[in-house]
Amino acid sequence: MKKVIAGIALSGLVALSGGLQAAEYAIDKEGQHAFINFKISHLGYSWLYGGFNDFDGSFSWDADKPEESSVNVVINTASVDSNHAERDKHLRSDDFLSVDDHPQATFKSTSVEMTGDETANITGDLTLNGVTRPVVLAAQFIGEGEDPWGGYRAGFAGTTTLKLTDFDITKDLGPASQEVELILSVEGVRQ
Repeated sequence: MKKVIAGIALSGLVALSGGLQAAEYAIDKEGQHAFINFKISHLGYSWLYGGFNDFDGSFSWDADKPEESSVNVVINTASVDSNHAERDKHLRSDDFLSVDDHPQATFKSTSVEMTGDETANITGDLTLNGVTRPVVLAAQFIGEGEDPWGGYRAGFAGTTTLKLTDFDITKDLGPASQEVELILSVEGVRQ
């Protein structure tokens, strides 16, 4: 569920790309070349995977000044999908995402710190379940270049781990299920 935060990863990723001048990118929602997924332990015996199917966002970056990059992501929390209708209904309830009261989760980057030639830590404010907290996304630049349709794209991946209680999600899922890992893969189209 904190995958939403996965949208956060986008911002970190944006800061990592190679030798272009500052540019604005829109997350490729239409072609669905972006994913915000999550992974959480189920009782310590297996992994439960899911994602958010409806999100949007943009980022800007300057390869010469990656620390000035930025990203904004909005996730429609009701789009949570764990491949099980009854579980998804429960995830949308007040036990978890409270989608009636908090239909969107947002991420807005506040800083980018390069950790390598193609890696960065992207810090930003994640608002989820009505709670705003800083999170750090470990991001990696995947690639960039022209696409077959006359556009230009940049792609990134990233991960972060969230404590459920940090976002007022207090449903006790057992000791092995206190944190959720967000896994992001983002492709942006230069505007």
